[in-house]
Amino acid sequence: MRLLVTGGAGFIGANFVHYTRSAHPEHSITVLDALTYAGNEASLATVRNDIEFVHGSVADAALVDELVGRCDVVVHFAAESHNDNSLRDPSPFLETNIIGTYTLLEAVRKHGVRLHHISTDEVYGDLELDDPKKFTPQTPYNPSSPYSSTKAGSDLLVRAWVRSFGIHATISNCSNNYGPYQHVEKFIPRQITNVLAGLRPKLYGTGENVRDWIHVDDHNSAVHAILDRGRNGETYLIGADGEKNNLEVLSLILELLGQPKDAFDHVTDRVGHDLRYAIDATKLRDELGWTPKYTDFRDGLEATIDWYRENESWWKPLKDQVEAKYAAQGQ
Repeated sequence: MRLLVTGGAGFIGANFVHYTRSAHPEHSITVLDALTYAGNEASLATVRNDIEFVHGSVADAALVDELVGRCDVVVHFAAESHNDNSLRDPSPFLETNIIGTYTLLEAVRKHGVRLHHISTDEVYGDLELDDPKKFTPQTPYNPSSPYSSTKAGSDLLVRAWVRSFGIHATISNCSNNYGPYQHVEKFIPRQITNVLAGLRPKLYGTGENVRDWIHVDDHNSAVHAILDRGRNGETYLIGADGEKNNLEVLSLILELLGQPKDAFDHVTDRVGHDLRYAIDATKLRDELGWTPKYTDFRDGLEATIDWYRENESWWKPLKDQVEAKYAAQGQ
């Protein structure tokens, strides 16, 4: 299989490339990435000689047409994905998440190529902390930020192109990922690298916000299950039953790193901070027989901490700039 992986130098996309090279070495891989601040070609260093890397935008119609024309499947990770950044400047989110997805859809329609579209559970909005429900593929969309609304828009475009033009496409909406190669502005790697760098971790508000955490390798194994066995036009939710609030996550990070449980600072909460996400992955598990490897969040987090401890050369060049930005925002 000839795979085109958009956003393949980003966090989840780079891990997908590594996972695919290990689990499916018979596949050829072309990565398309614009190398914005969240993309890092160094994340592909160990497989660089085994893949084709193309520096460019998913919204570049001529380039996308050329690349799609010589692949069998497009796995579309490319997205602007940080809520805080979308609140400061929504325009890149419209360009990448909406225009970029439209550009891909037109190319796969022209060339008869299959598309798998990676999305987020944030398109569903949030749940109350004491709500027993979880998100399902039937949950109505209710996005709350420029990021989640543009991802919702991209999902709807894919659905429309399946129905109106008959393209072969699937969608997955995943819960919060963690693991290697995640940018240090994100919650888990920020706290880990703060401790490793001798800085105090930071917690938004009271830390009651709940996320459904999944290790990135489990996310990518689920994507491969969908590529192998998923039904055309279907949406699959990917989750590993990993609900934890931010305070619980930070407390476990501090424990695993040998720090006191109160060795952190509270900072001003984010505007419109969603309360709780929770994924019901029954359809994925029952239809496709997928199960996660990391069923214990502690095990996955410990492996993630080990990776950041052993790969300071990857995250250290990013760290000072990120912390300076957050300091200027009082966070």
